[in-house]
Amino acid sequence: MTVTMGVHASNPSLYHLYHLTRHGFAQQELEPLGESVAFHPYSNGVRTGELLSRGVIDFGGTGSTPPVTAQAEGHDLVYTAVSAPRPEHGALLVPEDSPLRTAADLKGARVHLAIGSWQTHLIAKALDDAGLSYADDITAERSTEDSEQLLRTGAVAAWVAQGPQLAAARRTGGLRTLIRTGDVITDRSVFFTRRDLAEQRPEIIEALTRALRRADDWAAAHPRDAARIASADLGGTVDDWESALTALPWRIEEVGDAFLAEQQEAADIFHRTGFIERPVTVADAVARTAGSPAKAG
Repeated sequence: MTVTMGVHASNPSLYHLYHLTRHGFAQQELEPLGESVAFHPYSNGVRTGELLSRGVIDFGGTGSTPPVTAQAEGHDLVYTAVSAPRPEHGALLVPEDSPLRTAADLKGARVHLAIGSWQTHLIAKALDDAGLSYADDITAERSTEDSEQLLRTGAVAAWVAQGPQLAAARRTGGLRTLIRTGDVITDRSVFFTRRDLAEQRPEIIEALTRALRRADDWAAAHPRDAARIASADLGGTVDDWESALTALPWRIEEVGDAFLAEQQEAADIFHRTGFIERPVTVADAVARTAGSPAKAG
């Protein structure tokens, strides 16, 4: 069979694995199994669960929120691996002279973020910890290319920035961090697949995870080259990309109880605030044949 890996720019491990196809990391891992690999690029990681269910892709990765929303929509997925925590991957920024000092001060604020991504998890959890509600106490709006400018002019109160955008905003100055991601959530990359593939062909999942780890090892050892790839493809300066990429752990870990608990907490907050319509049991997204989550190798 040909195994199709979904790829989008917001998942660094999958993104660089795709752009390193000349090194054959994925194919080298699958060839001994008699399988081949293909990649399916798409722009919105929130669609990963849907694409898996439709059979467009066989394996995907996002941040923490999309697999929870996919479960809530009835997609039968299985977690396969996670990255190490990414505490410096993103931050909630405000102007330097903003009166906002804590998450509690966000009540009534207009906040720009990538709705449906890990950024929703960050804001929902920060507000929940402060006794506020994502649904009721802020106006959450989808980030645009103008979000930084809107923040600097006072049109929005706060903005969740990540990656090279965060590096560029900090380099320019005039903004400060209201909420550091690592103080609220672990912000892991999360990898998942369909249940049939996870339970019937676990050796394929193990091979794909090994390939991801090889791509991570390459990116960790060659941050400038990885930054050049991303800058040429996605825009932004090589320096800002290098700053963003060197802040990542580039380490794939097994799915464990601590991660499942993190996801369950997010799912409970999402349901309580109406971000998802029905409750989710995160532990259901585990391969039944193994009796425990698949390991990263």
